[in-house]
Amino acid sequence: MSIEFIGYIGGHHSSEIHPRSGPVLQPDYVEKVARAHEEAGFDRALVAFHSNSPDSTLIASHAASVTKSLKFLIAHRPGFVAPTLAARQFTTLDVFNGGRTAVHIITGGDDRELRADGSYIGKDERYARTDEYLHVLRQEWTSEKPFNYAGQYYQVEGAHSLVKSAQLPHIPLYFGGSSTVAIEVAGKHADVYALWGETYEQVREVVKQVRAEAARHGRSIRFSLSLRPILADTEAQAWERAEHILQQATALAEQNGFVRREPPNEGSRRLLAAAAQGSRLDKRLWTGIAGLLGAQGNSTSLVGTPEQVAEALLDYYDLGITTFLIRGFDPLDDAIDYGKRLIPLTRKLVAERERQASEKVA
Repeated sequence: MSIEFIGYIGGHHSSEIHPRSGPVLQPDYVEKVARAHEEAGFDRALVAFHSNSPDSTLIASHAASVTKSLKFLIAHRPGFVAPTLAARQFTTLDVFNGGRTAVHIITGGDDRELRADGSYIGKDERYARTDEYLHVLRQEWTSEKPFNYAGQYYQVEGAHSLVKSAQLPHIPLYFGGSSTVAIEVAGKHADVYALWGETYEQVREVVKQVRAEAARHGRSIRFSLSLRPILADTEAQAWERAEHILQQATALAEQNGFVRREPPNEGSRRLLAAAAQGSRLDKRLWTGIAGLLGAQGNSTSLVGTPEQVAEALLDYYDLGITTFLIRGFDPLDDAIDYGKRLIPLTRKLVAERERQASEKVA
């Protein structure tokens, strides 16, 4: 199976080692980084969602207007707009950008962040709401005639969208969430289940669980893994760069008065469990930033030469991962570098692996 590479479009230049300078939303930067991802050979670019961030759908719309082939993965939190309205918004965008839209469903595990947008229900209830939300969303995308839905959180009568996506059966749904209840919802609805960069053992375990849950509903599912590759010409230089990144991140965290707290979601707890095993795991998984900042999001790395990191990605491919969401600590420069040295090499290794597999079958 072919692989997919997803990058990252922020509203401004910043990372764990680069403080933001200027407004939180900078159109020139969005345009620059979108074009860079397209030229680098990324398939898609993620636009993130936070309770205090610019709107992800509108950023993706602007990025689509300055690119021709780059697709987008729009992070979306259910529960704050009606699912029928969200479905039509995404489909409208998909028509305008020529079928380049996918949606990443992020229910949210941090109670404090969710309260900022007015949601006070508990985690299990949030996933129950997401389940209903996605039932309605998918029907709005696919139903050829008006439909009704009566649930605990959503009730609609005569719902029907006149605008339809050319993507069949509908716009792709990616899904994040590592708790048991999250996996249950993913099994019902997700086309792609997204993990953060965990150990081989952890990934193997989750892939097995999610596949089994999807099979209960007669569905198959693909898998995405999020990582922060750190590349250099030699392995020693790559590890030196990782240590320098850790020093920079430590200094910036101290400058900002960062206080590590109990992780708010299961995904972060899983990353911290990996970090507790050591900073260097498997062949070249590095947990330094995850350990420092409490695993707040995509924060584990593969460290090495492009050849070594590509081989590690191939290991994950063998475990069932077909999408890699990669972004660097130097967001723009790393995206360009990945396009030159990592993405083509990894695609080549996967093609060779697929050719070998087909020859064995023949």
